[in-house]
Amino acid sequence: MQFFKQIFLTQRFYGLLVAIILLYLNAFWLPFVLPFAHAALFVLALLFILELLFLFRSDALKGERLCADKFSNGDENTVRLVVENQYPAKVHLTVLDELPQQFQKRNHSFQLALHRAEAQQITYTLVPKKRGPYHFGQLRVFVSVLARLVQRRYNLASEKEVAVYPSFVQMRHYELLAISNRLVTAGIKKLRKAGHNREFEQIENYVPGDDYRKINWKATARKNQLMVNHYQDERSQNVILAIDKGRSMKMPFEGLSLLDYAINSSLVIANIALRKGDRAGLVSFQNTLNTQVLPANRGSQLNTLMEQLYRQKTSYKESSFKPVHSWLRYRVSQRSLVVLYTNFESIHALRRQLPYLKLINRNHLLLVVFFKNTEIEALSKEPASTVEAIYTKGLAESLLMEKQQMAQELEQQGIQALLTAPADLNVNTLNRYLELKNRGMI
Repeated sequence: MQFFKQIFLTQRFYGLLVAIILLYLNAFWLPFVLPFAHAALFVLALLFILELLFLFRSDALKGERLCADKFSNGDENTVRLVVENQYPAKVHLTVLDELPQQFQKRNHSFQLALHRAEAQQITYTLVPKKRGPYHFGQLRVFVSVLARLVQRRYNLASEKEVAVYPSFVQMRHYELLAISNRLVTAGIKKLRKAGHNREFEQIENYVPGDDYRKINWKATARKNQLMVNHYQDERSQNVILAIDKGRSMKMPFEGLSLLDYAINSSLVIANIALRKGDRAGLVSFQNTLNTQVLPANRGSQLNTLMEQLYRQKTSYKESSFKPVHSWLRYRVSQRSLVVLYTNFESIHALRRQLPYLKLINRNHLLLVVFFKNTEIEALSKEPASTVEAIYTKGLAESLLMEKQQMAQELEQQGIQALLTAPADLNVNTLNRYLELKNRGMI
C-alpha cells in the first residue's frame, strides 16, 4: 500500500494515453491505424515499467531543510533546501516545501534537474507578519526520469516548528550601529549633551556650539587646533516600555499590526538602553495590567523582555491607562523615562485618557508614541477630480490635522509626544530617547 502512495502519474503520461485512445478510435474508420495504436501502447507501457523499476530500485535521493529555530518578525528569514541525487543517471525533480499556514502558500515549489551524484541548494526567504509558533510540513520531492511519465514521491524532511519572535534582526542592526558609533548612518541624530555631571568619554575636535569651558588646552597645544572633552551619558536610569494592547493596536500597516511595530521598537530601545548602562523594564496593558517586568540591568534582562514580548496579543477591549499609573506609582519609585506605545484615533479618545497621562508625567518623564495613518496620508495627496473625491480628500486631511492636534495638546500639557509613521518608528523613537537622555531630562 505504501508503494502505491509514492506513485504519481504525470500530465505527459495522460497526454500520451489520450493520444493512443484517439488512435484506437480512428482505427474504426481507418483500419491501417490499428498497428500504430498497438505499437504506441506497447512503447508507453514499456517506458512506464522501466521508469518504475529505475525509480524504485533504491532510496537514492537525499535532502534536508535548514533553517533557524527562531524567526524574526517582519524581516526576511532564510530557509535552505539541500537535495542530493544518488541515482546513476540524470533526474528531474519538483521540490515542494510545505510552508506554515500563516503564509497561505500552497504551491511553493521549485523545478530542478540533477546529474548523477550532484547536489543543489535552494535558498528562499520568508517574511512572517505575526509572532507565535509556525509549523513547517513535509519536504516533498517528486522524482522523474527518462520520458518523465511517472513520478516517485520522497518525504525528505519531517515537520518542524519555528518560533517567530520580535524583530531581533532590527535589534542587532541598531546594536551594531551603536557599538560602532555609526547610528547617524541609520538616521539617528547625533546630539550634544547640555549637562556637566558626566563621566569622561573622549577628546574630539571643537565644533561650533560646543561649550568653551570643555576645551582641553593641553590637547589643543599638541594638535595646534581647538579640542574639547566629551562626556558619556549618565548610567543606571530607568527606561520603562509601556505597550497598549487594546483594539486600536490591531490596525495593520503593510501586513504588520501596530502592536507588532511597537513590540519590535521596544526590543530595539531596550537593547540600546541596556547597552548604555540604563535599566530597562516592561509593562503591557489593556483594561488591566498584563505583563510586568521591573526595570533592571542584569545579564538576562534582554532575554526576559524578549520572551515576554513574544507572548503579547491584542484584544478588542478598550484600553485604560489607570492601571499603568497605579503600577508606576507603587512599584517604580525612581524617576523613569516611560515610553508609552499607543494609538489615538480621535481627540476625544485622547482626552479620556489625558488625566492619567498627566498623573504619570508628574512623577516620571512620559513619552507618548502614537501613529500616523499612512494610508489616509497617501489618500490626502491624491488629486481630486470629482465631487466625491474632493469630499474624501477633505475628510482625510481633517483626520491628519486631528492627529497633529493631539500631539500639540500633549505638548501643551508638558507631555513628550511622538507622532510617527509605523515604518519610521524605530528611528524616530530611538532619536527621541537619545535626545531626552542627552538633554538630561530623565
